[in-house]
Amino acid sequence: AAATEITWRQPTNPDPTAHATVMRSRFVTLRIRPANRDIPRAADGSLPVLWLIAEWPSGKAEPTDYWMSTLPPDTPASTLVRLAKLRWRIEHDYRELKTGLGLDHFEGRTWLGWHHHATLVTAAHLFLTTLRLTHPKASGQA
Repeated sequence: AAATEITWRQPTNPDPTAHATVMRSRFVTLRIRPANRDIPRAADGSLPVLWLIAEWPSGKAEPTDYWMSTLPPDTPASTLVRLAKLRWRIEHDYRELKTGLGLDHFEGRTWLGWHHHATLVTAAHLFLTTLRLTHPKASGQA
């Protein structure tokens, strides 16, 4: 399969003088059947068909990153790439949960106490995410 150049993220900074980079690279997407004895098989004994997404930047001799996905066969390559590249968002949210909201500050000894703590931290994260999405900062505002 041929590599296709795909943009997965546009610059988010509205300031035209700021350095803003469009995030794009070349990708190959293929439907595959991964072979592994631990992968559950269908009733007929066949292995599942998955997407293989490989990032193959220009000038590189081979792909640099790989992902597999169970999304439907009609999923566009641009959607596969955008979702695969969401890792930075997940890492950001996890860092915010731990350091900003105190997920790692629990010092209790019971499962119920941990559950209460994690629930409150998750609710605080939901509140902050909703606030960030519904009331974004105005341009030039700190």
